[in-house]
Amino acid sequence: MKVELVIDRFEGARAVLLCDADGSVINWPKEMLPEDAREGDVLAITIKKDRKATEKALAATEKLLRELLQQA
Repeated sequence: MKVELVIDRFEGARAVLLCDADGSVINWPKEMLPEDAREGDVLAITIKKDRKATEKALAATEKLLRELLQQA
């Protein structure tokens, strides 16, 4: 899924991004933007599910739960 965001303004170390699709607001770390990013720039972000990271997080959570239940 591709999402377009507009840099509305900068507030300290944060950028306020507006989503064109529904007008929602995202506060984003300024340091995670391209160096030449300016107010009014349109950013294209691709969002995808990371299946491997999801499986890894689930396995870590299950392991922690097993360890906690063994201690109880």
